[in-house]
Amino acid sequence: MLSYPANNISTPDQQLNVLQITDLHLSTPTSALADDNIDNSSDIFVCQHSFEKIIEQALNEDIRCDLIVVTGDLVNQVRPAIYDHIFEVLQATNIPFACIAGNHDVTDEIGSDLPFFQRELVAQPTDARLLSRHVIETEHWQLLLLDSSISGKVAGEVTATDIDWLCRQLQGCNKPALIALHHHVIPVESDWIDIHMAKNTEAFWQHMAPFDQLKVIISGHTHQAQVRHRQGVSVYSTPSTCYQFKPYRDDFAYDENARPGYRWLQLANNGEVASWVKRLDT
Repeated sequence: MLSYPANNISTPDQQLNVLQITDLHLSTPTSALADDNIDNSSDIFVCQHSFEKIIEQALNEDIRCDLIVVTGDLVNQVRPAIYDHIFEVLQATNIPFACIAGNHDVTDEIGSDLPFFQRELVAQPTDARLLSRHVIETEHWQLLLLDSSISGKVAGEVTATDIDWLCRQLQGCNKPALIALHHHVIPVESDWIDIHMAKNTEAFWQHMAPFDQLKVIISGHTHQAQVRHRQGVSVYSTPSTCYQFKPYRDDFAYDENARPGYRWLQLANNGEVASWVKRLDT
């Protein structure tokens, strides 16, 4: 069986191809989908179906996949059986993978049918399989995975301890580096979600400034595709494998016309990066 989590990866051409998926929001294990009470048009079914279809579609593309990184919100309800299923699907690919937590992985929302401000947020423990301050080494890259979630909260944080850890890792290795976390660290110009971005980001950026080898940051949480740049770093947000949010909106809105998606990153041995988003075909 494939060992988890991924720690060291070697590729035949000194290029690392990373598949990023994020914000799966699964609410029930597969066995429950056979229940006659679950409509195939429901959010539960759609999220489950699109997650598995995206894995199938991405891995049938004409590109070798060396690593799958899941950047949080694996579940919509914190239940061990749902994680069991997700990990079974990922293990079955026989591709190294790593998963980090998002806010929904540490917080249950009671009253999801109510307006957001009326819901009760209930703190939950993090599943032991979700990683925090984890390093994946390749011949030419260092990938640094952070848990930005705060139990019982929607917003996240890059803590002072996280920043110290990042600085130690970057000081000790001059390979090009990628940071993965759930919460975005640059505003995406949507007020309602930017309220819930990672806190302490100015301190984060100040401490990252000396490290020219930091090339890429990837995140989820925003359910949309954007590319931004700061301090020479390319900062990518990635669509959800389920439902999408309308970009550049001050108030919450679903993007009914945007299909589920995923991101590819090609990390070259000279530190160059190519990245693009694909959407689910059907």
